[in-house]
Amino acid sequence: MGKRGMKNFIIINGSMGAGKTTVGKRICDMLGRSAFIDGDWCLNIHPFIGNRETVYMAVDNILHMAKNYCNCSECDYVVLSWIMSENTINKIILGLSDINFKIHSVILTCGEETLIDRWKQDSITEWRNGENLNIALKSINDFNKRTDGVLIDTSNLSVDGVADKVIKKINLNGSAS
Repeated sequence: MGKRGMKNFIIINGSMGAGKTTVGKRICDMLGRSAFIDGDWCLNIHPFIGNRETVYMAVDNILHMAKNYCNCSECDYVVLSWIMSENTINKIILGLSDINFKIHSVILTCGEETLIDRWKQDSITEWRNGENLNIALKSINDFNKRTDGVLIDTSNLSVDGVADKVIKKINLNGSAS
């Protein structure tokens, strides 16, 4: 445990294009004393293969990183950004049960029009193609129905606005819920 009290593990989940990575990095900037884990980095296989074995490996990598950050006196917050099923989140939470973390779960979502606009503006990311856009659009409704985290609609909000809303909703730094 860090000098400042219990550490916070913030899980940011949601569909492709909802803003998980960008918001997660911004939250780290805003909070300070933070570590950022991008689940995609923990499953960086070329070509990409997302099956039971590789997801298990990614969760194991995430848990190792999270535990190392928890043991680091310089980190009070760990932010994980990744697309996760409820089962995957439960495995991560169970895997952290021996660590003194307060776990917060957030689900970012957005409207279809917002997602399409973001997709068109991101010309750098190679997987932003038509097939993955259709998958992301179909997943929006599923994420909107999830109950395993605080749901935050990122449509019409700036990155700072979403990050601030996440921090307030999960009641960090004495902010109101």
